[in-house]
Amino acid sequence: MADMIRSIDLQSVIDELKLEADYLPCEAKQIQIRIADVGRSGLPLTGYFEHFEPERIQILGKAEYSYLASLPEKEANDRLTDFFSHKPVTVVFTHGNLPTPKFLELSAYFEVPVLHTAQATSSFTAAIMAFLTLSLAPSITRHGVFVEVYGEGVLILGDSGVGKSETAIELIKRGHRLIADDAVELKRVSAKTIIGTAPELIRYYIELRGIGIVDVRRLFGMGAVKVTEKVELVIQLENWVQGKMYDRLGLDSETVDIMGIRIPSMTIPVRPGRNLAIIIEIAAMNNRQKRMGYNTAEEFNRKLMGEMDEADETR
Repeated sequence: MADMIRSIDLQSVIDELKLEADYLPCEAKQIQIRIADVGRSGLPLTGYFEHFEPERIQILGKAEYSYLASLPEKEANDRLTDFFSHKPVTVVFTHGNLPTPKFLELSAYFEVPVLHTAQATSSFTAAIMAFLTLSLAPSITRHGVFVEVYGEGVLILGDSGVGKSETAIELIKRGHRLIADDAVELKRVSAKTIIGTAPELIRYYIELRGIGIVDVRRLFGMGAVKVTEKVELVIQLENWVQGKMYDRLGLDSETVDIMGIRIPSMTIPVRPGRNLAIIIEIAAMNNRQKRMGYNTAEEFNRKLMGEMDEADETR
């Protein structure tokens, strides 16, 4: 299920980036941030608001701070009044600069939160945008298991009871890592990247029928779990259907659409005697090879076609 409008409270931003509050009109938890982009306040402070977005966190760096200090007092106050009247969601001072008494007076009048940080503008901008992009990314939840196998994020899907969790436990025993079991939160963080994680409540837990809930972190150690990973491969497990034609060479490159991004995928039939953990290990390594430019199936097909051409020439 996708979230229509995502938001994060300002307190989470303060805690994550270790910001200091100079003025808050209410509890920071009540203030919602809904846009990942941030704004530099240089042009608005000169009076240009043509493309000003008040829902962006506004950053006042060293240049903006010096610009305000260079203005005559009345002009600076008029510029600040105009700026605050547009009600930006939050204003952050960087480089350890602190708001002036007049700045705080206007922020209180217009009820605009004001924060500061000792970080430089460029590093702070990169950090807050990365955090907000991840926190506010479009997301859906899929029923499945998400594991890291040889550094590849593998999303395992399939009907209930097909063996997803049992396969994940076998992979963990073989040295790989669990990210999520049962419910996988998928976020689109860029035009090319989907990352997966587990809901906080069930993170590090896995359910095994007949045994119950298992805490993977405590049972196998911290090295057996991971909080998040990029989705590189989707594997659909299904019960073996007698007579169904399954791909035997791997020439057909299948993909699945997740929030508008095509992810490589494959279907693996399940039946007694098949070691799914080993098969998934091979699938993960083969997928990495393909990304690096080597396709075993295509190479084999070229050799096969070459043999057939030589045989035709000798006839």
